[in-house]
Amino acid sequence: MVAVVEDDESYRLAIQRLLKSAGFSVQTFARAEDFLDSGRQRETGCLIADIRMPGMAGLDLQAKLNEDHCPIPIIFITAHGDEQMRLQAMRGGAVKFLAKPFDSAILLEGVRAALGTEG
Repeated sequence: MVAVVEDDESYRLAIQRLLKSAGFSVQTFARAEDFLDSGRQRETGCLIADIRMPGMAGLDLQAKLNEDHCPIPIIFITAHGDEQMRLQAMRGGAVKFLAKPFDSAILLEGVRAALGTEG
C-alpha cells in the first residue's frame, strides 16, 4: 500500500488518481498525525509526504517513523524545498525529494523503486 500525506487536497487527489491508474493500492491522509493515528504504518510499502504541512511537518514524520523503528521508504514532495532540507530528508532515509510541480513519471518511478517493483 502507498500512503499519501499531503495537506493540499488538489495535490492529494491528483496523486491518488495517478497511483490508482498505475495499479497501486492507495490510502490518503490530510495530516501526518492522521497517518500515525491510522495504525497503517506497518502495511505501508511507500510513503509520499509533503515537507511543509500544518501540525507535524514531513521531516518530523520521518523522524518519528525512524524513532519508532518503522523504516518506510519516503518520497518527499515540496513547493518550498532547499538543499539543506533535501539533505536532511535523504540522510533520514528518503528515496526521493521532488519539487512541485513534479513529473508524474518520476514519481511513479520512485514508488516502484521503493516498493521493489521496478521494470
